[in-house]
Amino acid sequence: MQAVGGTTLNADEQAAPRGFAPRAVAVLATTMLVAVAVDQWTKHLSTENLDPGEPVRILGGLVYLSLLRNPGAAFSMGSDYTWIFPVITLVVVGVIGWMATRLRSVPWGVSLGLVLGGAIGNLIDRLFRAPGPLHGHVVDMISVFGPRGEYFAVFNIADSCLSVGVVLAVLLELTGRQRDGTRLTKEKPVETGAKEETA
Repeated sequence: MQAVGGTTLNADEQAAPRGFAPRAVAVLATTMLVAVAVDQWTKHLSTENLDPGEPVRILGGLVYLSLLRNPGAAFSMGSDYTWIFPVITLVVVGVIGWMATRLRSVPWGVSLGLVLGGAIGNLIDRLFRAPGPLHGHVVDMISVFGPRGEYFAVFNIADSCLSVGVVLAVLLELTGRQRDGTRLTKEKPVETGAKEETA
């Protein structure tokens, strides 16, 4: 069976399964819980042990642990509108929850779990850290190549999970892997205009 644009559906895709696969949803939930736990644990250690004025140099200066409380997004963008980030996160959570109702792919479970875990990790900061609910500052602590984010925005584990999850989702899409466990393949072009045999 051929879909629009020359995309061929294999036998499994022609009768795509309905509903979700418990294993895939369990992978999503586990990945999310681990991401949130590691993120909050590292933030707790950072706030308890790091001095904002004294970055810690590790890995020969490749990475610095530099405590920063960020009111905005990457590079402190949107710091005057911190309330919008929790709203966006809640939308993301809702969309992923809807996707989970048809999730049957374990790799997609990992991808969505990382995105969800990263989003929730930073949402916890927005809701429960100073200066107050919906305006809380996110705790960042990882700076690469420089002690104070000179070359790249200072980030945290939640940001890393979000980035890896999005990259994985893009790779899955590019390779034709669908959230319902099916896979799209490209049909090879059929040669036309073959020469007729002559007597």
